[in-house]
Amino acid sequence: MNLNLTGKTALVGGSSQGIGYAVAQQLAQQGARVILMARDEQKLNDACQKLPQKQQQDHLYLRADLQQPEQAVSGLKSLLDDQPGIDILINNSGGPPPGPAHKADTESYVTAFRQHLIANQLFTQAVIPHMRGQQWGRIINVISTSVKQPIPNLGVSNTIRGAVASWAKTLATELGPDNITVNNVLPGATDTQRLTAIFKNKAHKQNKSLDDIIAAEKQSIPLRRFAKPEEFAYVVGFLVSEAGAYVNGINLPVDGGRTACL
Repeated sequence: MNLNLTGKTALVGGSSQGIGYAVAQQLAQQGARVILMARDEQKLNDACQKLPQKQQQDHLYLRADLQQPEQAVSGLKSLLDDQPGIDILINNSGGPPPGPAHKADTESYVTAFRQHLIANQLFTQAVIPHMRGQQWGRIINVISTSVKQPIPNLGVSNTIRGAVASWAKTLATELGPDNITVNNVLPGATDTQRLTAIFKNKAHKQNKSLDDIIAAEKQSIPLRRFAKPEEFAYVVGFLVSEAGAYVNGINLPVDGGRTACL
């Protein structure tokens, strides 16, 4: 099975920590040259230094705020002035704050729409010419299992993630003739700092211990545990490789079987 990404350049959003960093590590391990992207420059620099360089790749990073997507894309274009184009795009950004859909103000929806769908659209438009020129490309959107089964108290996120999933499915049809695949990977409960913060907040609101909250969450997962970030990254590594070349336009949960629908 060919998982080799030597000679490919990957742009990975939200990659200074958590799932995004695990994906960047995996793609670098497979031989890709990686451009990390996030808001915190110090974290980006530290993360960049730790990426595998088995093929002597010169990894880079781009400090960008996806709440200002036009500036972020402008920064990418400047970075690529004398560099190879992007072969693999990983659209990944932190989710909107929790809360019921009917209580969210309109600005919350507008902000989330810009940070997710608009940012994804602008980055995709920026990389398509290179991908089409070589008749090869991979676009992965890290979304949420909420696109299959809405998650309680994540009204804005459920709405925006669903829009991104529909957008991506449309792109898969449009770009397939150019040998560019577009897929969505849907993380379930993954052992990251963000997950711990969510559970601490939940424990506080419910006046329960953190251990009790974690135990209940694990009980709701058929595998009875949380995913390791690298387990999510393995799936992405397969989809962007030649081994995953015929997988296009799917929503793939990596959630231990928690999502109840087919």
